[in-house]
Amino acid sequence: MPGEAQRVIEEFWRIQDAGDYTKLAPLFAEDAFLEDPIWGQYHGRDAILGFMTKMVEEMGERKVHFTVDEICGDDHAVWARWTMHMEGAAPRGGCGIYKVEGGKLTYYRDYMDPAGE
Repeated sequence: MPGEAQRVIEEFWRIQDAGDYTKLAPLFAEDAFLEDPIWGQYHGRDAILGFMTKMVEEMGERKVHFTVDEICGDDHAVWARWTMHMEGAAPRGGCGIYKVEGGKLTYYRDYMDPAGE
């Protein structure tokens, strides 16, 4: 049965699907930690907002969007399997792991399949 953390991540994906990643920042705790396999590590909501602002620009320029394929979690942890779609390239799979406390994301890390697989 889905728990609080899964509900937070389902909201995360609803917001992300709209394309303005900056609107994700309020879902993060003040001291959250985000690790991205391409763009690096970000500590704290302000740094994460800066990263999300950059993602709006980068994903728009590269014509990249993501679709969520599956979300599974409980009250504390969630994983989501997703697909990245980019103009002129084959879709690329990945997954995110998330930790939620008190209704806020405290940890988020993505893993991406190698290109061409």
